[in-house]
Amino acid sequence: MKQKYRKGIGIFLINKKNQLWLGRRFDYKNEYWQMPQGGIDEFESPENAMKRELMEETGLQENYKIISRTKNWLEYKLPPDLVSVVWNGKYIGQKQIWFACRFFGNDNEINISNFIKPEFCDWKWIDPNKCLDLVVPFKRALYKKILKNFKKHYQV
Repeated sequence: MKQKYRKGIGIFLINKKNQLWLGRRFDYKNEYWQMPQGGIDEFESPENAMKRELMEETGLQENYKIISRTKNWLEYKLPPDLVSVVWNGKYIGQKQIWFACRFFGNDNEINISNFIKPEFCDWKWIDPNKCLDLVVPFKRALYKKILKNFKKHYQV
């Protein structure tokens, strides 16, 4: 059987201080944090999916600019015990296009609870290099690639 990856996007959102936005998910009771990300709907472009996911997960519709994107799809695999749980077992992981976005608004514009089913219960800005300590272990290799791809946008 061919292993299928769900197509998705991810958002590397940095503020004026070159800090990275991370959220802590509602649906998993743990201390792991993640960048906004999500699936690409049928007939949706990666860029439109990015704008939709950013709005759905952070409430942002303005005061940000796309400053870069990955040239290639970046993948991660789910641990075997999660494959049957996540996405009803349809996929073994995700392959994603990642977008680096610069947020130049104010923190009060971020609203993670204004949705029917919010994904995050908390959020914060951090030094991008510290995100590897906070992300779920099976995504660490992916996050290392993202940091490498967007290094020039957050290191002075």
